[in-house]
Amino acid sequence: MHAPFATARDFAAWTGLTPRAQSSGGKDRLGAISKRGNRQLRTLLIVGATSIIKLAKRGLKVPLWIRTMLQRRPVKVVSVALANKIARTIWALLVRGGIYQAPTAMLKS
Repeated sequence: MHAPFATARDFAAWTGLTPRAQSSGGKDRLGAISKRGNRQLRTLLIVGATSIIKLAKRGLKVPLWIRTMLQRRPVKVVSVALANKIARTIWALLVRGGIYQAPTAMLKS
């Protein structure tokens, strides 16, 4: 199957969820998200990620990387990072097929 986006990062960049790259003299610097692409899709992904983080603060089990990132970074930055990861997961499901399975950290024990 030929996908319109070659990689998951291309899809995330199209939604505007990847940091804008600025480089000079061989030094790469990543800035804020680009906010290009489909505004509504980007908004829905960020709102969904924010709701997962709010539930995590109320006791929902989330993967370790989210918990540690919440200790180091502002909530909105973590929301965009999670939305980026969700977008990449969506791309993988569309290209490779299959059914989404939640991470084991999020499953009820």
